[in-house]
Amino acid sequence: MVSIRGRLAPSPTGVLHLGNARSFLLAWLDVRARGGQLLLRIEDLDGPRIQTGAADAAMADLSWLGLDYDDGPFFQRSRLSVYRDALTTLADAGLVYPCVCTRKDVESAASAPHAGDEGLVYPGTCRGRWATATEALQQTGREACWRFDTQAAQHAEITIHDRFLADRVWRVRQELGDFVVWKKDDEPAYQLAVVVDDAEQQVTDVMRADDLFSSAARQELLYLALGKPSPKWAHIPLVVGADGRRLAKRHGDTTIRSFREAGRSADEVVGLLAFWSGLRSQPLPCRATDLLPDWALEKVPSEPVVWSGAWPDLSS
Repeated sequence: MVSIRGRLAPSPTGVLHLGNARSFLLAWLDVRARGGQLLLRIEDLDGPRIQTGAADAAMADLSWLGLDYDDGPFFQRSRLSVYRDALTTLADAGLVYPCVCTRKDVESAASAPHAGDEGLVYPGTCRGRWATATEALQQTGREACWRFDTQAAQHAEITIHDRFLADRVWRVRQELGDFVVWKKDDEPAYQLAVVVDDAEQQVTDVMRADDLFSSAARQELLYLALGKPSPKWAHIPLVVGADGRRLAKRHGDTTIRSFREAGRSADEVVGLLAFWSGLRSQPLPCRATDLLPDWALEKVPSEPVVWSGAWPDLSS
């Protein structure tokens, strides 16, 4: 029986870049080195940001890098009814409520605190006003999203035990607030979809970039609300540009596709990622499978990786 099950979960909003590839490589190594299984999930719920062909491109890039999987691919778009059932479960338990506030409404609210890791903490303006989204629409003329009610959940604090970062205690109402679980365009929000998927697909271990650390706290609340076991978390540092911000177009073309087209081999890319991750002393070519015998999460540096904009020069 396999006791460890991880996942690779690209979002087809663009092509994979070096930062994505490093996260996927480390997630793959962490599971494979411990004899676990991996599934592939395409997180294609980001509406207009989804790009045609991006899912196929992501799968091609993962294959090129040597990152295989045992199950999938699963597409979130095909699972809308499953997420809706979860929303109904939360509604029946009195743990969600419809909200018609816009971002501007939240920003202008006198009680709205400063932005947190994932935007503004919602001040609870719509809590308790309507029983259904239809009622909210009829009274306001606005489409409603659904928010998780942190007051009804009755958890003052939530602790995230992380295999890489120090454990963190989150003050639920002050730092997380009532977050969106179902969007106004009638689709599940990221937080709900991944919890439902990971629980149903029996994911035991999640490794991802540390910009999603606060998401783990919100997701823990949903696991508790739905009566599902949560996975073990590991949040690793991002790859950033010289300006300290996460990789984006402003840092040049860092996509895996661009390096392939420029003649870089998969082994060269993996070697660079391994060097960045403390698994090799130099950015020399290697395969993902070559890294398995020496894998240890403790080797990964605690600071973000900085992409200088140029491939390392080994001639000097």
